[in-house]
This record gives sequence, structure tokens and C-alpha cells, in this order.
Amino acid sequence: MIELKNIRKVFPPATRSAPEVVALDDVSVHVPAGTVLGVVGPSGSGKSTLARCVNLLERPTSGTVTVAGRELTALPDGEVRNARRGIGMIFQHFNLLDSRTAAGNVEHPLQLAGVGRAQRRRKVADLLDLVGLSDKHRSYPSQLSGGQKQRVAIARALAADPQVLLSDEATSALDPTSTTSVLQLLSRLRDELGLTILLITHEMDVVKAVCEHAVLLEHGKVVDAGPLASVATRPDSQLAAHLLPPPPQVAVADGNALLQVTVTGETGTDSVLSILVRDFGLDVDVVGGRVETIGGQRFGRLQLEVLDGSATADDEERLRKAVARLQDEGLLAGVAS
Repeated sequence: MIELKNIRKVFPPATRSAPEVVALDDVSVHVPAGTVLGVVGPSGSGKSTLARCVNLLERPTSGTVTVAGRELTALPDGEVRNARRGIGMIFQHFNLLDSRTAAGNVEHPLQLAGVGRAQRRRKVADLLDLVGLSDKHRSYPSQLSGGQKQRVAIARALAADPQVLLSDEATSALDPTSTTSVLQLLSRLRDELGLTILLITHEMDVVKAVCEHAVLLEHGKVVDAGPLASVATRPDSQLAAHLLPPPPQVAVADGNALLQVTVTGETGTDSVLSILVRDFGLDVDVVGGRVETIGGQRFGRLQLEVLDGSATADDEERLRKAVARLQDEGLLAGVAS
């Protein structure tokens, strides 16, 4: 649904002596239809610039942007404006018109598009009902909570029946309860309307709650990307280090080995212990762990101490084979002696 290929965005220098600013450097991102992809990274990593390149509010210096099979970067500016109507966008600070009611804010893009009054009224009523604000038609932004303002902004973004929704830090200004409520709304809209959502955030809890895919940007480059179910269990994944931090390191007795393993809803702790204890006859103790729900699926990092016992050559060989088995099955996150 959204395909960014080799996107480079360079801003001119602020002064003659200053260098040009490379905001995005050879960035490629694929967002499958009907999914939510989270773009994360530190401030200044290029997240918001990437979102603005999707709807060509910022035209890339090079590379291509394709949305719903249409290459936007190949269109002249006049046609881009029409294509942009199929891409809704919501922002951190809502960007509502203070002089208009909730209904008036949602109605505004419909007015600009020349939609007739009766049709506008029906559409606005349907959209406010869809986002749970059917009783707030006449309320002004100053009379709404932060979560309610963002719901109005979401309804306004949906006015043109977009296939794609861009969310640029849309929950950053909200309290935890409102954040949860807005994220649940976005998930429901994805399911009910078949939306494809690109979600810009610096909050990993947001990614864990609603995203199926994620991209990590640093200094304008993609340093890690993939489906959450894949990256969460990949030992070398930088995203996994943020999504599922390892538990605090523990001390083990001399000669014992400390294994860090990743478990999911499919593998589970019992499966890992079964490999070590039943298949290889090792003596194992669980000494630490952390479990998270990521994209609706349970993932965990466990620390297992493999007891030294007699420390015979046979014990060491069984441990080596057990470690190789865990590596082959993508369960091993680390080994310490």
C-alpha cells in the first residue's frame, strides 16, 4: 500500500557557511495494506520528514513514493494535491480551528472539496459517531479534553475516505488513559475501514500496543526493520533491544553458564526448558526474566543458569549442542560464562 524506495531528502544550508542537512538517506519502507507500521527513533532521526514525504508535503530530493499503486513522485504538483486527499494525517497538537465546533472542524475539508451541505452534515454526523463523539457536535476545542480533540482530528482526517492514515506523534501530548483510548480507536478503524496506518512515534509502548511492523531510524537511515514477531526474537535486532530489553544481568557461580533466551506464545518457557532438560539432560535454573505483550502477542526474555555439575567433557559437549539447537531455532539471545 505504501512503498518508499531509496528516499533521500536534503535541506539546503541555513547559511552560506553551514552544510546541507541530510534528513533522510536512502530510506526504503514497505507498509502492507491494512496494517500499522511504527516508525521510531530519537529526535532528529528523520521520522516526521519521512511522514511528510509520504504525502509529498516534503518532496523527496530523490527516490520514489508509491501509495495504493500510484507513484506520487511522478505526478505534477496539481495532481499531487488531488492524490493527497486519499491520505489522511493527524498531528501531535491536533491542529484544530479554535473558532469552529467539533462538527465544524470535521466539516471543513468537505467544504473545501465542494461537498454539498446536506451530504456534509450526514458525513460529519457519521464520522463523529465513528470516533465516539456523537454528543460533542457543538463543542469547541477549548471545551474538549486532549483525547477528545485528537478524536475530532481523526474524524477530520477520515472525511475524504482515505485509504492511508499518517499519524505524526499523535499521542505524545496525551495522558496515558487518553493514549490507550486513541490507540484502541486507531486499531478499530484499521479493522473496520481497512486503513493502512503509518505511525510516527518515539514511544515504544505505542509500537507494542498497535503495530505489526516497525522501522528504526537513526541519523536519517534505517538501522532495523521488520514484522514485530520477527524482530522481537532476532538476537541481533536493535528494535528488539528497545521492544524487549533484557532483564538485569545476574551473577552466576563459577563454571556455570548463563543463557538468555527469547520465548513467544508459540514456543513458551516449557519448550525451551524441554530442549535443555529433556533433550540434553542439563540441569537448569530460571534466574530472571521479562515478559511483554507486543502487537497482541506475548514475548519474553529469560535468563537460565545452566549448572556446572561435574563439569565433565560430556557436560560441555551437551551444553554446546544445546546452545547450537537454541540458535538454530532462533531462541538464543545471548550466552555468558
